Amino acid sequence: ANEIKLYESRDHKQNFLDCVKSRELTICPAEVGHRSISVALLGEIAMLTGRKIKWNPDTEEIHNDPEASALLGRSYRAPWTL
Repeated sequence: ANEIKLYESRDHKQNFLDCVKSRELTICPAEVGHRSISVALLGEIAMLTGRKIKWNPDTEEIHNDPEASALLGRSYRAPWTL
């Protein structure tokens, strides 16, 4: 049950496409990818604003900094929405 399985992949995009066809799990679960890129984006926001970021990982919100919070999202052109 505690077996460690390592994957070899030189191309995440191709792995994703292969897994869509095979229904196997990708080498990088969506949650891992999301958490990984969040750290990088928060670093960029800190650099752009020149301030420390107070991040709540549970709510995924920046606290007490409306300017930094505004950089987390973007406006979409109609008719596109999220």
